[in-house]
Amino acid sequence: MQKTAKLALADGSVFTGTAFGADGEVHGEVVFNTSMTGYQEILTDPSYCGQIVTMTYPQIGNYGIAPEDIESGGIALQGFIVRELCEIPSNYRSTQTLDEYLKAAGVIGLQGIDTRALVRKIRTSGAMTGVLSTVDLDDESLVKKAQSSPQLVGQDLVSKVLPAEAREWDEGLHPLAHSSSTHSLSGKSITNMAEGEDQAESNYHIVAIDYGMKWNIPRHLKQLGCRVTILPGNCTAEDVLALNPDGVFLSNGPGDPEPLTYAIETIRNLLGKVPIFGICLGHQLLGLACGCKTFKLKFGHRGANQPVLNHDTKQVEITSQNHGFAIDPETMPDDVEVTHTNMNDDTVAGLRHKTHAAFSVQYHPEASAGPHDSHYLFKQFFDSICQTRVSS
Repeated sequence: MQKTAKLALADGSVFTGTAFGADGEVHGEVVFNTSMTGYQEILTDPSYCGQIVTMTYPQIGNYGIAPEDIESGGIALQGFIVRELCEIPSNYRSTQTLDEYLKAAGVIGLQGIDTRALVRKIRTSGAMTGVLSTVDLDDESLVKKAQSSPQLVGQDLVSKVLPAEAREWDEGLHPLAHSSSTHSLSGKSITNMAEGEDQAESNYHIVAIDYGMKWNIPRHLKQLGCRVTILPGNCTAEDVLALNPDGVFLSNGPGDPEPLTYAIETIRNLLGKVPIFGICLGHQLLGLACGCKTFKLKFGHRGANQPVLNHDTKQVEITSQNHGFAIDPETMPDDVEVTHTNMNDDTVAGLRHKTHAAFSVQYHPEASAGPHDSHYLFKQFFDSICQTRVSS
């Protein structure tokens, strides 16, 4: 028997559809993702903490849920909205339906609304707070709740997705992650390494600081042949340096970067002492540590089809992105330069410190289920580690 669910926005709009997944009521920033595939990776990306995610592709759930594809220990997003839920998936790797998966995780789903109208509203008015409910179906009540719910700006959402403790990471890439765009390391292809053939052991140690990290990131770092240690995002520079790392990785994560003063201070104290590579939130935090400022985008970049110009190669990379904040180029100090630009709106998509071995990008080079244009960045990070070791 179908059950009604409603989404109310802070501007007074109400969308009525059919519930799936769990029952209940949640609030969060309503955003959209344009990816055609990868809904499971989106669901388990901790960067979506505090948000209600709308998929623009009309049918979601058609290949079910595969345990090997999860990107974290659970689902951090508040709610999930689709035009049409596929109830009978077709995939030999699938172990349960999307409906079953959300129900077990306690996450509310909404289907059957005009997602095009919702996305158009967000693109026009910007991402806004909403309430998704299966228990309160009164429009006026839901709108008032949306208007009184806290906004995402100014919140420390990283504290909600931090790992409880440090851990060693031992898992490399799954064979299904192989791509013709993978790059070589010490004469051995990452493809061969992913199959367990002649993995190049470098004896280098990478510390990955976890602000809400997707698991395919440490898989790529491990694929470099390095020892990988994951530290919670509230660690100090002293905690990191005590492990004697050869390189430090700054992960993705949710929300506004500016309230994360503890993370900014840690990164500032690591600059010049060890090579650093950051992505997404890690990119924003590196920028803040270098003296830049950030600003909130109108509706963010979320999808697997974002074109980015590489200033060094003059080539365009198709990238997977998920963020609502960006570096303000007008605040960039003289010792920091832009390396990549988002071609949709000319925002900063990559930066590099001119003096210290530190660089970052505002997208996911490790993205599962793709694209794979930017895998070279992991090799670039490894090369900077090697060069630093030789020079020292």
